[in-house]
Amino acid sequence: MTRIDFHSNVPDKLAYVCRLVRKAYGAGQKMVVHGEAAQLAELDARLWTFSPLDFLPHCAAGSANAAVTPIVLAETLDEVPHHALLINLRRQPPVQFASFERMIEVVGADPDDRAAGRERYKMYRERGYPLAHHDIAQPAGQGGAA
Repeated sequence: MTRIDFHSNVPDKLAYVCRLVRKAYGAGQKMVVHGEAAQLAELDARLWTFSPLDFLPHCAAGSANAAVTPIVLAETLDEVPHHALLINLRRQPPVQFASFERMIEVVGADPDDRAAGRERYKMYRERGYPLAHHDIAQPAGQGGAA
C-alpha cells in the first residue's frame, strides 16, 4: 500500500520540491513529479539552476530518455517509467497514485491549496492509506493534520 506524506504550509512549493528532489536523488531514488504544465516548466528551469554544486538529471515523461532518467516530470501518470516515489503538486489526488510505493503531497500555505490538501488527506485516510504529516511552518514534532 502506498505510503503518503503530506508536507504542508510550504511557502514556495517549487523551491521546496527542488530540495525534496535533491534529497531523494542523493539517496538513489527514482521519482516522478506530477503537476500542471506551467508548474512543471518552471520546475524544469529551477532544477537546472537550483544548486551550482548539484546536477539533478530530469526530463519530461514523454522524453525518449525518461526510462533512464531518475527524475521525471509528468502531467499525466499514464506511462511513467518509475513507481518508487511520486511528488504531487496538483490540487487533485492523482488517479494512479496507488501504483507508487510512496507519495509526497506538497501543500502550499495559501487557503485554497490548504483546503484542497485537507480534502485529499481525508480521502486517503478514509481509504486506509498510511499517512504522515509534516507542517513546514511549525518546528519539528509539532505538526498536526493537513
